[in-house]
Amino acid sequence: MLSAETLAYAKSKIRDIPDFPTKGILFKDITPLLADPRAFHIVLDSIAERFIGEHVDAIVGVEARGFIFGGALAARLNASFVPARKPGKLPAESDRVSYKTEYSTAELEMHKHSIKRGARVVVVDDVLATGGTAKASAELVTTQGGEVIAYAFAIELAFLGGKKVLSPIRVESVLTY
Repeated sequence: MLSAETLAYAKSKIRDIPDFPTKGILFKDITPLLADPRAFHIVLDSIAERFIGEHVDAIVGVEARGFIFGGALAARLNASFVPARKPGKLPAESDRVSYKTEYSTAELEMHKHSIKRGARVVVVDDVLATGGTAKASAELVTTQGGEVIAYAFAIELAFLGGKKVLSPIRVESVLTY
């Protein structure tokens, strides 16, 4: 487990952007964290250590920032990486799901047969807000016969209640607001 001081360092690299993407929203920008190798390692190591010793077959990374954390986490856990993408971005036959976001409605796709039947999967994204995108990704996993054993996020906006939406599946977050 990382010290409070170490986590505070990583948290100090999150930049607040007021009124983005719409007026009244305080956006948590992870790009300064990604630009700082120490902070990026802190977040990745914190997530990875929570799954050491567990059997994880695949990491599903949610477009687009979930790819950044998901690919690196998959490498650390010796698991496959599977992208959940916006429609029209995947070249082969795909499964698709529609869902509500905090701002609108959206869709995600995953190549068919990306998840093996019975695979143990962790869904990864940068921020847990209302939980809709992560839950939609989990729906794609279960459609293909996989089992979502956990969700993992760099940041959790606890006041939006996303953790409750994802219950009873385990949720791991590094930095909480």
